[in-house]
Amino acid sequence: MEDIDRQIVALLAEDGRMSFTDLARETGLSVSAVHQRVRRLQKRGVIKGYSAVLDHEAVGLPLTAFISIKPIDPAAPDDAPEKLAHLQEIEACHSVAGEESYILKVRVASPFALEELLQQIRAAANVSTRTTVVLSTPYEGRPPRL
Repeated sequence: MEDIDRQIVALLAEDGRMSFTDLARETGLSVSAVHQRVRRLQKRGVIKGYSAVLDHEAVGLPLTAFISIKPIDPAAPDDAPEKLAHLQEIEACHSVAGEESYILKVRVASPFALEELLQQIRAAANVSTRTTVVLSTPYEGRPPRL
């Protein structure tokens, strides 16, 4: 990736709503050149999309937790992500090395909702779980250093 593309990606990672005019000003390119580069970055899959950053407390999901899962039967197929995809409370599913197979990041409304979600996860994927509840988040979603 060229340095100018890295600069565009870094700027958009910081502010996904930055206009082509502002991108052009920051990079020293013309607006049409920036537009073409952004389109190419999107076509190549470097930029996969844009999203809103939510205040999870304001939308009723103040409790964040990480749930480590491992299969109860190690010989069973490794299909937990597919079996859990329907659970909207799961924000992210990471395959990991170590004792567990996956770590799930979840957001729920309450401890009771977390307890219900844990039951659903165990039943749907036939896994054991280990849960860590987040007390506070000093920072999250920081743009990468390019």
